[in-house]
Amino acid sequence: MRHSETELMLKGYGLTTAEFYYRMPDYRNVLNSFIWQDYDLAPDHPRLFEFIEFWQDQIEGPLHSVRFTHRKMIAPGEWRNVVGELTLH
Repeated sequence: MRHSETELMLKGYGLTTAEFYYRMPDYRNVLNSFIWQDYDLAPDHPRLFEFIEFWQDQIEGPLHSVRFTHRKMIAPGEWRNVVGELTLH
């Protein structure tokens, strides 16, 4: 079952963006790139590594390198409890 994006963010998932550089199967001197995004858990990144395993098993173009970044969309510092009230006039 796939959860909604909001549910994933509340469970601690963040958006992971990865750029894959791979060699063309017929032209080994040519590097191509592929962009992948999904919600994932840092620091282990299970979905990213699952996709890398899929790539290595199913895609003919061998990987040259992978660059990725991770950003939590909802962080604990964004929520705070306000206990006071200011009356103006």
